[in-house]
Amino acid sequence: MSHDGDQQISIISFIGSVFSPWYRWSGRVNPENHCCINVATYGKGGRWTMTDRGQAALRQTANTFEVGPSKLTWKGGKLYIDIDEMSWPHMTRLKGRVTVTPSAVTDVELPLKADGSHVWRPFAPSSEIEVDLNQPGWQWTGHGYFDSNFGIHALEDDFSYWTWGRFPTKDNGAYCFYDASVRDGSELAVGLHFGAEGSVEVIDAPPRTRFSRSKWLVKRETRADPGYKPRQVHDMLDAPFYCRSTVKTQIFGEETVGVHEALDLNRFASPLLKPMLAVKVPRKTGWSFEG
Repeated sequence: MSHDGDQQISIISFIGSVFSPWYRWSGRVNPENHCCINVATYGKGGRWTMTDRGQAALRQTANTFEVGPSKLTWKGGKLYIDIDEMSWPHMTRLKGRVTVTPSAVTDVELPLKADGSHVWRPFAPSSEIEVDLNQPGWQWTGHGYFDSNFGIHALEDDFSYWTWGRFPTKDNGAYCFYDASVRDGSELAVGLHFGAEGSVEVIDAPPRTRFSRSKWLVKRETRADPGYKPRQVHDMLDAPFYCRSTVKTQIFGEETVGVHEALDLNRFASPLLKPMLAVKVPRKTGWSFEG
């Protein structure tokens, strides 16, 4: 998110693209054959890119992750994200670099299910970002976040509802909240405070608090002090099963604006959604790194 709060960017790198209908239709037998670097920019001139690519487009080393023309490189304590993707449905090329500079890298690894089949790894909950893209006005700095999720099952098979939020603090730390309804009847409820230097503390989080549904009527809730009503500040992504937005809430007396996500996995499990997603997630199988 930019320091003025008016622009946001989300970048998700996938091996086994969980939101790809092509991966689901394939039977999920070869995750490396469904890889992607999804880029979404929000604000004036915002763009969306998410191309499902085949195994030929994937190349990895200890410090690099490449999918077709785009790549991530870890060097000198920074993450460099070089983007060269086609924006849908604008049919324009989105190119440039995003640099993520963590204040610290944590050693936290948290199972999201008791059997360890889904794991959350918040590498850098507090980071500075620098955005330099080939769109007018898309050169800015701000604060950001870097994490990973790992899983051996489809999200919709193991969870029915999922909400997550990351809220920066005045001391350059961050609160992160993960809440989910597991299909075995259990509930996930995690609250963590990350210090700027990489420390982590499990907190007794404020109560779950409902706020307005998304335009597609996806239920939304986040953590907030008793009596405080969270509210959406900016609409980022609004889909029939998924909502991403910036939200203002209050945690232990401190008002903060962070990124919030809500995911209705009952809706996502519907086979009717997959053809709709295929329009937003084109499939390209061929690629050669040799040019």
